[in-house]
Amino acid sequence: MTELVIFGRGGQGGVTLAKLIAQAHFLRGQFVQAFGVYAAERSGAPLQAFVRIDDSEITNSNQIREPDHVVVLDRTLIGPRILAGLRPGGWIILNSADYPEAFVERFPGRPLATVDATAIAIAHGLGTKTVPIVNTTMFGATSKVLGISFDDVEHALREIKLGGANIEAARRAYEQVRMQELPGAATLVPPLTPGDHVVGLLDDEVGAPPSLKTGSWATRRPHRQRLTPPCNHACPAGNDVQSFVAAVTEGRLDRALHTLLQTSPFPGVCGRVCPAPCMEACNRGTFDESVNVRELERYVADHGHREIADHSWRDERVAVIGSGPAGFSAAYQLARLGYSITLFEAGDELGGVMRTGIPAYRLPRDRLDREIEFILDHGVETRLCHRVSRAELIDLSREFSALFLATGLQETRALDLSVERGGSADRIEQGIDFLDRARRGLVKLNGERVTVVGGGNTAIDAARSARRLGASQVRIVYRRSRNEMPAIAEEIDAAIGEGVAIDELVSPLRLRTNGVHALLTCQRMRLGEPDESGRARPVPETTEDAFFDIPCDRVVLALGQSPDLSILPEGCEIRDAGALLGLIASPVFCGGDLAANEGTVAAAIGGGRRAAFHIHRTLTGEDFLAAEEAPIAEPQVIAAHLFTHSPRRRGGVIAPSKRRHSFDEVHTGWENDGLHHHAHEEASRCFSCGVCNACDRCVEHCPEAVLRLDADGYRFDYDYCKGCGLCATQCPRGVIYMAEL
Repeated sequence: MTELVIFGRGGQGGVTLAKLIAQAHFLRGQFVQAFGVYAAERSGAPLQAFVRIDDSEITNSNQIREPDHVVVLDRTLIGPRILAGLRPGGWIILNSADYPEAFVERFPGRPLATVDATAIAIAHGLGTKTVPIVNTTMFGATSKVLGISFDDVEHALREIKLGGANIEAARRAYEQVRMQELPGAATLVPPLTPGDHVVGLLDDEVGAPPSLKTGSWATRRPHRQRLTPPCNHACPAGNDVQSFVAAVTEGRLDRALHTLLQTSPFPGVCGRVCPAPCMEACNRGTFDESVNVRELERYVADHGHREIADHSWRDERVAVIGSGPAGFSAAYQLARLGYSITLFEAGDELGGVMRTGIPAYRLPRDRLDREIEFILDHGVETRLCHRVSRAELIDLSREFSALFLATGLQETRALDLSVERGGSADRIEQGIDFLDRARRGLVKLNGERVTVVGGGNTAIDAARSARRLGASQVRIVYRRSRNEMPAIAEEIDAAIGEGVAIDELVSPLRLRTNGVHALLTCQRMRLGEPDESGRARPVPETTEDAFFDIPCDRVVLALGQSPDLSILPEGCEIRDAGALLGLIASPVFCGGDLAANEGTVAAAIGGGRRAAFHIHRTLTGEDFLAAEEAPIAEPQVIAAHLFTHSPRRRGGVIAPSKRRHSFDEVHTGWENDGLHHHAHEEASRCFSCGVCNACDRCVEHCPEAVLRLDADGYRFDYDYCKGCGLCATQCPRGVIYMAEL
């Protein structure tokens, strides 16, 4: 991309010059962008205009702060300020009667070009002697410096109806521009020192605001605010979604990963298995399609660089029981805070439900292992095959400064199918056990007919796994309709694509045999009034045809799970303040599905992190728990008309005909060809709701030029602000609002 900044004064045609340069490149088949600080374009007032040129679509609309070249239309503006951000080797093109050598001392080591555009404009009757219009003249000179042929110059001028004297003036400037390109100029530019002053647009040396202070006319004033992006608010893990997506937009991949790792050690896991409530909450979804946050998180996790982990330095030791997402999340955060962590796991492998309950076609084991290894690198000690009993819990409470229980959902919900007439109970299996045995290679279903009972993610995973294990027929029976199924909608679609049948409004009653086949007798249901979960209650149908049989060889029950609270000491109190479980009688804390049973990896990660901060606050008094968040940036604060429609960039997916025979990962992400471009393109779709991203629209449209950009961001000069509200109407993301005085 090539970027130019034009310095001029109102009335000289600086903005038109930007459009002419852009037009010439557009006619050559390139993408262009041209704009100016329109509101400051009063006659004689300093202004800036900007040009971008690229071979691919330009999505950035900010003012240019690091130009490749600068063009100066007014000799009174020739000074140090034009060097601000100028890239090494960039041309300085000046409207001056002097030769380039006259400016070598002022701009040492810079390639220079000069042309007496004022004299040429006056000679051709462009403007007046007091206010000559030099845009077309400087267009000719700038085009010569940038290597544009004069045929292209003339073509561009005629396209926007500037002929006659304008073409002749441009031709004269094209022929007369004097260029001095210095070899090695990039190494000769003296760096700015802290004491150097770069003149600003409104500094006294250039053009101060008018002496009449008009702020007293105002009846209201603009103010700035930072709202909570809806994606941030919706993320169960507590991720700063907006910030990590913004970092991807800027090409700062490691920064994006660093942002995610502040709140979650499992971005690669969540980037694959999270139901993505952030995407459901995304304001862009009401405009075209929500930002593909899940794919961006996966991309960042797979391609970003993780920082070297620190090790414990505190005296306190904390025991974590359970190595699922909540346990590992708490262990990770506490280890980052300097605690010595020992993690107890009842099984022979780490990862909890992430390993035993999520099939490899959704979560490849190498990705899970990589993120677990990162946590262990923080100095977390593990003890496998160690089931902690209630009695041992008391012993551990004496050995450790605090204990965190994250044993998840251990109790499965059964269903009495009244097995009769040879209907062997061996044909019935719990879904979570089925998935664990399947991933260990202990299940073969060649030609079997499998019926899965349930509508959650475990049911869908069991059905899709059965298909891959050779089942000839797989059906899901669910007592409500598909709309009420708690499973991820995309996973339901994927199961159907792989040949899984779904029988809605069906409840199983009993398993029996007719002497040849096993039969699952079912009853049809209808939806009644909502129950305590808010979903419509299933009501049995009683007509004669409401009962029917499904031939099957195996029944998998996926009816949900519940926590096993028997590990907790007698008389303890579990306090639930929102999503956070607090301290109980002894220094023991609970979290994850054991406490809240929210049923997602992301929610467990968030619960583990908050529990870690609660433990830290209890042990040290230091509080890292989040304060009350700012109001949410609702869709109505977004100026959607200022954005352009663009489709969501989706990742690759293996075709159903191939994937249903393999446990290879179904979602392949963005292909390596153009990978980084896809990520940048998708991240650039983010509205950045409620968070300023320095788009400069407020500065460009302020008619009084009272907005300043300093080290702390934008600020208003209320001495001159009349309270017109243009800045608020032009803010795309609800950061600026008007308030009555």
